[in-house]
This record gives sequence, structure tokens and C-alpha cells, in this order.
Amino acid sequence: MNKKDLARLIDHTLLKSDANIDDIKRLCEEAIKYHFFSVCINPCYVKIVKDFLQKKDVKICTVISFPLGASTIKNKMNETEEAIKNGADEIDMVMNIGMFKSNKYDYVYDEISSIKKIVKNRILKVIIETSVLNQDEKIKASMLVKKSGADFVKTSTGFSQGGATKEDILLIRKTIGNNFGIKASGGIKTYKQAIELIEAGATRIGSSSSVKIMEE
Repeated sequence: MNKKDLARLIDHTLLKSDANIDDIKRLCEEAIKYHFFSVCINPCYVKIVKDFLQKKDVKICTVISFPLGASTIKNKMNETEEAIKNGADEIDMVMNIGMFKSNKYDYVYDEISSIKKIVKNRILKVIIETSVLNQDEKIKASMLVKKSGADFVKTSTGFSQGGATKEDILLIRKTIGNNFGIKASGGIKTYKQAIELIEAGATRIGSSSSVKIMEE
């Protein structure tokens, strides 16, 4: 895969707490320059980015209940509604990992499906935080995301114990089949890593090192 094609699979990401408006505008300028698929930003910047990216070929992705996923369902719904109102094209929500690990699968299903009803025809990715799940939990979480009506399983927030691995992408792809999105994110810093994950089954890459990957 050439870098031009790879760029159209990348969510160019900046989710650091100390990122300011100038940093976010720089992120957008880089996304325009390299034709990344989207910028992935915190919700408070969505409206600013919407104005900045008018008539550009870059989508706006934002995160919900990031990075812990421990907000109530109602809070997640309200956050999603505001993000869409402000101009978000795609939503990356963190599932309630604690509830999932408590075997409250109906709760997690209701949470994701409630968000999808708000998102409607926009893309919903669900972060399952693979680094804190065992193999069986990764399988269960991936199937739960698919059954709930979301569009992508996303591996990681990048704020936990680890990020995307080839092994996890292979497992998720085997679990959910071919016609479902997988976003690999967390610790992806090189072109080689990105390609390896795509070859394993990822259909989107989330990275804060996107420019470095393009300029290797």
C-alpha cells in the first residue's frame, strides 16, 4: 500500500489534555496537507474544527466518555448529541469497561445501541481497551459491539496499559467477520506498524504520529 492510500485510512489524532487551539489548528493543517481521512479531537474543539475544515476532504471524529468510559449512559448520550450538533462526522466512544468486566453485558449493549440511535447514519466506533481484557473478553466485547449496531471495534484509547497489536487485530477480525470495521489505535508510530495492522485486518488507523509515518 502506498502512502497516499494509507493516508485515507488514518484518523490524525490529538487527544492530549494540554493541547490548545493552535495545536488543534496545526493538526487540521496537517490533515489537509496529507489528506488524512479525519482528525480525531476532544469534544470541546469540534465546533472550532468544523469552521476550520469547511469544504475540505477531512472528516471530524471526536471521542465520548474518554478515556475511561465510566460516564453514565445518559451523560454519554448528551455528550454525543452535542458533538453531532457541533459538527462531528464520527464518534469514538469508550464502552463501560467496568460494567463489561462485571458481566453486565445488557448494560453495555444498551449503552452502545443508545448511542447508535443518536449517531444514526454516522460512523460509531467503540473502544474496548484491549490491553485490560483477556482473550475471552476481547472476543465477547467485539461480538457485543457488533450486535449492538455500532460500525467499528476500536482497540485502544492510547491512555491505558497498551495499544494496538497484530495479534489483537487478527483475533477481532476472526471474531466479527469480514464486513465490519476495525480501528487499530494506540502506539502506532511507524509505516511498518500501520501496514502490519492493516494486513491483519484493520480498516482504520488512529495515530498521533501520522505525519511521521507519512514522512518516513
